[in-house]
Amino acid sequence: MAEKIKTLSLTPNFDKGSGLVPAVAQDAFTGEILMLAYMNKEAFQKTIETGQVHYYSRSRQELWHKGGGSGNVQIVKEIYLDCDWDAVLVKIEQVGAAACHTGRRSCFHFKRLKDGQYEVLEG
Repeated sequence: MAEKIKTLSLTPNFDKGSGLVPAVAQDAFTGEILMLAYMNKEAFQKTIETGQVHYYSRSRQELWHKGGGSGNVQIVKEIYLDCDWDAVLVKIEQVGAAACHTGRRSCFHFKRLKDGQYEVLEG
C-alpha cells in the first residue's frame, strides 16, 4: 500500500479560479510532465488523505480518482504549490503504462508544433 501523506499545512487558494486550480502531474523519477487536470478542495483533500491523486472532472462535474477504473493510478511522492498558491504540481509515481486517457504515457506526447506545422505523434 502506498505511504499516505499525513500532514500539510498549506492549501491552494481555490477562490481565485471558480473553486478549481490547475494540477500538473510530473513523473517524480524522470521529470516528465504527464498531464494537466484540475483539483477542487475535495480532490486536493482526497489526494492528501489517500496518497493517490484525485482530480475534478470539469466535463463530468465530479470527483475523479485517477486510475480508479483503469488501474493506472498516480501515487503521490511530493506536492508543491506555486508562488501565488493557485496551481499545484504533484510529483507522482505512475502505476500502469498510461497517464493519458488515450492510452499514452503522457497527454503531451500527442501533438507537436515543429517548423510551424502541427504533427500528430504515433503511439
